[in-house]
Amino acid sequence: MPLSLLAALALNATPSASARPFTIQDQVMMRRLSGPRVSPDGKQVAFVLRTTDMEANRGRTDLWLVNLDGSGLRQLTSHPDSDDQPVWSPDGKSLFFLSSRGGSSQVWRLPVDGGEPLPVTKLPLDVGAFALSRDGQSLAVAMEVFPDCATLDCNAQRATERSKQKATGRSYDKLFARHWDTWKDGTRSHLFVVPVAGGTPVDIMKGMDADAPSKPFGGPEEFTFAPDGKSVVFTARDVGHTEAWSTDLDLFQSPIDGKVKPRKLTEKNRATDTSPVFSPDGKTLAYLAMARPGYEADRLRIVLRSWPGGQERVLTEAWDRSASGLAWSNDGATLYTTADDVGQHLVFAIDVASGKVRGLQKEGNAGEAQPAAGGQVVYTYDDLDSPGDLFAMKADGSGVRQLTTVNADAMSRIQFGAFEQFDFPGWNGEKVHGYIVKPANFDPKRQYPLAFLIHGGPQGSFGNHFHYRWNPQVYAGHGYVAVMVDFHGSTGYGQGFTDAIRGDWGGKPLEDLQKGLAAALQRYPFIAKDRMCALGASYGGFMINWIAGNWPDGFKCLVNHDGNLDERLAYFDTEELWFPEWEHQGTPWENPESYAKHNPIDHVAKWKTPMMVVHGGRDYRVVDTQGLSTFTALQRKGIPSKLLYFPDENHWVVKPANSVQWHDEVLGWLDQWTGK
Repeated sequence: MPLSLLAALALNATPSASARPFTIQDQVMMRRLSGPRVSPDGKQVAFVLRTTDMEANRGRTDLWLVNLDGSGLRQLTSHPDSDDQPVWSPDGKSLFFLSSRGGSSQVWRLPVDGGEPLPVTKLPLDVGAFALSRDGQSLAVAMEVFPDCATLDCNAQRATERSKQKATGRSYDKLFARHWDTWKDGTRSHLFVVPVAGGTPVDIMKGMDADAPSKPFGGPEEFTFAPDGKSVVFTARDVGHTEAWSTDLDLFQSPIDGKVKPRKLTEKNRATDTSPVFSPDGKTLAYLAMARPGYEADRLRIVLRSWPGGQERVLTEAWDRSASGLAWSNDGATLYTTADDVGQHLVFAIDVASGKVRGLQKEGNAGEAQPAAGGQVVYTYDDLDSPGDLFAMKADGSGVRQLTTVNADAMSRIQFGAFEQFDFPGWNGEKVHGYIVKPANFDPKRQYPLAFLIHGGPQGSFGNHFHYRWNPQVYAGHGYVAVMVDFHGSTGYGQGFTDAIRGDWGGKPLEDLQKGLAAALQRYPFIAKDRMCALGASYGGFMINWIAGNWPDGFKCLVNHDGNLDERLAYFDTEELWFPEWEHQGTPWENPESYAKHNPIDHVAKWKTPMMVVHGGRDYRVVDTQGLSTFTALQRKGIPSKLLYFPDENHWVVKPANSVQWHDEVLGWLDQWTGK
């Protein structure tokens, strides 16, 4: 699309009178904005825009730029390969970024005011993430290496030798053997420091049998240069053979010459420490920390550490929310973060001196908040009927302005379903929240079938967020009412509410779901009580199996995506053992009663509801045999059932064509049993 046309469309994103309901094809083709980075002078914002290439069956990313007042929107890169992770040079005249152009992921540099991008690194291995020192002289780059190799050439040579071997067997003497969707091959993600002007990369983690950034989801937010540029602070899980059942991520400091072994900065805390960010004056290191070892959903507190002295204080001990991401204000007096909050995900400003927390918004899903010129804050924003865009506001939360409208053209042709939040007395009479999304073209005189969506985690939230996998607007566009309940165990309602699910997977959450549905049926008479189906993934998939045996008359049909059938066996199938050990309070041999307490496999005899089972062949979190076992039980009992299997997907279905197929088949299954 010509840039001038895109800019013109941004002026008018209001749906037309002939707008049609939202579909999965619309969802797949939506442009996705991420990674905003404010320029050093605070007047421009670089960001990443993902577009979908259906012919290639993948997404590709480019760099874009917009002024703080919303003017001057322009595309900076247009190479067929992906460009990502923009980082400003200290003088604001150029952007460093990662690009896969040339067949290898390397760091490139682009003059902002015009000119061609030039490669900064030409390393023999792919760069996965990078950071730039404050003086712009050094890069820290993450690469997959064999820890015992002394040089990068050794790594390249060993990889070549392995590719020529005829034997395919792999030998392991410790966990992980595989993780998320990848079998371990002996490599680790190590950080190297290399001069921007060129030179020999130095492995600053030499000898460490650990990954930085952490796997599978760690990125550049997990490492940073110290203010003087002479060392790097990074996050790693260096716990030896206990890696598969330890949440002990620590902060380490290593000199850029790699001559001294990395020093552990967070030795005393056996839980997670991550996301280091230095203050503008370089005197304080802020980072996020959990308090309870073994619990991946513990509250992330903000910790301040004097630099280089080492004295620490917890800034947000009194704030009952879990921080996500950190950015310092330009004067160092405020930290900006985002957090789940009663079905929203909002920007918060925290006074560094007192720890006082101010919410800057009331609704929606915000992310990546950071300071800009004139005391403003830039952030991404979306909600249940708006995909993500860039916004800015004053430091007190007033004066909200939208800077981009990257899906203006599509939005002018789409009609979404109206949504609202509701609450009800759940387990023990405690307040529980949920959302309802009405069908597009809603007629209050009609009755509509229900898609009852159950989130995963279980420590997650089905909140006010425009999701690209489980988006209730797809169901609303297809003529369904969508209802989502944030049952006990969900995030954003206080840590005690989140903790409540431990050892009680089928108790409080099931009661909340039952009471939430009853409340929705009473409040919204347009829901057809005899035409309801329930769907869930991950923990939501477990809950579907649990519902099948413990709420067998609740729904016309069920959809189970990547859900456990047997909690006992699932412990031995999965890879991150800290998760079941926390949730079920020990191992199966230490506490067998907990694994048996809410185990769907023990209730199969009561199953009778038609169920569709979906699973990915590369899902090592909830392995595919759990889905195949579920389908086997359904078939053997003669229950109408269907299996949808994706050999090339992991715990999520993300390839565009697969996402379309997933939704087409799932919606077809719902239609079949609701008589739509």
